[in-house]
This record gives sequence, structure tokens and C-alpha cells, in this order.
Amino acid sequence: MRRIVLSICLLAFFGSSPAIADLKVGYVDLQRALMEVGEGQQAKAKLKGEIDKKKAEFEGEQKKLREDGMVLDRQASAMSEEVRIEKMKQLQARVMAIGEKGQKLQTEFVEKERSELKKIFDRMDPIVAAIARREGLVMVFEKTDSGLVFAESNLDVTNELVRTYNEKYPVKGGKPAPATPAPAPKDAPTK
Repeated sequence: MRRIVLSICLLAFFGSSPAIADLKVGYVDLQRALMEVGEGQQAKAKLKGEIDKKKAEFEGEQKKLREDGMVLDRQASAMSEEVRIEKMKQLQARVMAIGEKGQKLQTEFVEKERSELKKIFDRMDPIVAAIARREGLVMVFEKTDSGLVFAESNLDVTNELVRTYNEKYPVKGGKPAPATPAPAPKDAPTK
């Protein structure tokens, strides 16, 4: 749907403007920029640490549950029917609770990641707009969401976004990674 709307807008714009040759556009790879800006790297590392810690705790609970299940299996024949049924119900309730906890943790991690990354993307928007104005770009597309199949590498403003972002929002307690140049297209001439 997004591609259809974009196509209609582009057709309307191109069809109504006689100065198509003057049209300057660019694109940005926000996912790559997120991985290259210092705050993005810091946020990803922080989230990974939290996830790894909670995942280890969760896996410990799962392991304990499996061990308790094996103990119950071994001891079931020595138990009365009532006790065995009660223990099975308790074990089943723990299985359900741990399943719900796993789903809750997963949702929590997705929301936390979305929240952390939204802050960074919100800071990127005005930087992209400033780059576009400075470079005289009429439009800047997001590489992955726009349906962009091909564009010349000289239209990519991702490196400038990363450089400007890291200058404007330096990471405390660490040095951000430098912006890496975009890979040249396969059919681009080599120097």
C-alpha cells in the first residue's frame, strides 16, 4: 500500500512539473545509520545486555521446570492417585505461567527496543531535513521502506546523517564508530 501511494505521488509530481531535470532527490538507509551512530550502538548494547540477563533467568526457570517434571515422572508410581494428580496440576500451572512469562518478556523487549530507537529516529529526522535543504534535495527516500530498487550511490546521504548525528549527539563514555562509506554499486566505474 505504501508503495502504491508513493508511486501515485511521484507520478502526480513528475506529470505536473516541466522541470524534471532540476529535480534532485536523495535517499537514506535509516537502519544502517541506526547501527552506525554512537547512540544506536549504545542502545543496542544496553538492550542486548538486558535481554541476555532476563533470557538467562528465564532459561534457568525452564530448566528447573524440566527437572521437576522428570522428578515427578520418576516418583509418580510411588504416589497415590490424588497426590500425583495434584502434583501434575501444579506442574501444568507452572508450565502455563512460564509460557505466559516468555510471551510477556518478548513483548516487553520489543516495546523497549521500539521506544529506545524511536528517540534516535526522531533526532535523525531534522538532520535529514537539514541535509536535504543544504544539498537542494526536493525529496529524500528511506532506502528500505520506499521500495527503492536502484539509486546512484552519490544520492545516498546516510554517511552525512551518521557524521552529523554523532557530532550533534556524542556518546557519553565512549567513542562512536566512524561512518562507513556506502558500498559502491557493482556497475560503478572503479578508480
